[in-house]
Amino acid sequence: MIRTYRRALQRGITIMSHSATSSAHSKGAHPRPIITLEEHFISRAALGSHLNPKNESLRAIPGLFDALAELGSARIADMDAGEVTLQVISHAPGDLSPSQCLECNDQLAEAIRSHPSRFAGFAELPMHEPQEAARELRRTCSGELDGVKFVGALVDSHTEAGLYYDGPEFDVLWEEATKLDVPIYLHPTWPSEQLSSAYQSPHIPSNVNLSILAFGFGWHSDVATHIIRLYAGGVFDRFPKLKIIIGHMGEMIPFMLQRIQRVSSQWGKERSFRDVWDSNIWLTTSGNWALDPLACILRNTKHDRIMYSVDYPFAKSPNGLKWLEELEESQMVTEEELEGIRWKNAAKLLGLNVAPAP
Repeated sequence: MIRTYRRALQRGITIMSHSATSSAHSKGAHPRPIITLEEHFISRAALGSHLNPKNESLRAIPGLFDALAELGSARIADMDAGEVTLQVISHAPGDLSPSQCLECNDQLAEAIRSHPSRFAGFAELPMHEPQEAARELRRTCSGELDGVKFVGALVDSHTEAGLYYDGPEFDVLWEEATKLDVPIYLHPTWPSEQLSSAYQSPHIPSNVNLSILAFGFGWHSDVATHIIRLYAGGVFDRFPKLKIIIGHMGEMIPFMLQRIQRVSSQWGKERSFRDVWDSNIWLTTSGNWALDPLACILRNTKHDRIMYSVDYPFAKSPNGLKWLEELEESQMVTEEELEGIRWKNAAKLLGLNVAPAP
């Protein structure tokens, strides 16, 4: 621990005093802090079981799998290269059992203890078992992990079997998240067998078809559809204080926001979709190094809902830093809005004590 604090001080970070129950929340000061919160790892629990075949395919990308499995110096080196002060870490896509989630989260908590000024955590939850998911959210976000307190959870947009979360069986999770006052990050995942079968084309190579259905387009629209399903299913009416994060410049919703609002106004919900967008949804930039989508977002989304992220190790922190510099040079945002995107909005949402050095 002493070495960790000494390294932090050498980097120009001032570690602020904090209690044991908030050690994962109390971070350091930096001349211009940066927080990232869609940053992934793959746990020993996942590697020790039958790994999702699509995750297994990532081994073909040089260096990627090693970076996913690493929770130490190599990850911090990338953060330093991108001037990232604090990384909120979460698990890669794929279902884990309740016991595997517990093991996964314990591993992440240990990494946070080893690097308390650099890492925080989103919990991995067994979403195919909602009661267990709520129980693990409570365990990880209530300070029960020997002083480490996670700042929410990041979950796949659907289970491997294609289950979405708009049904009443998931109310136990939304209720727990509301009680704990922590956000749930709804993250894209590999297409289910149903989606793959529906969109498979004999005229397109299988690897290209997977790209279309996943990171090329499909899994972004899948998250957007899921958000609309949560709205249509009355989740935000039943839990008006629920906090949801989505990535990748809002997963296409900002571009379609007004149309979604007009159509959904006919569905008989207590609250409008626009009210939910303004009150319950936050978004991150996560690996989308372009200013065009942000221009749309700045026109129709509250600026304090926009948060920077990298999507490590699928994207690299230095590339994200270049994008932040381009944003600053573009004068699309004020200095205060830029600082909000870089760190302030995330710090407020997640309760992270990161502040610029005096």
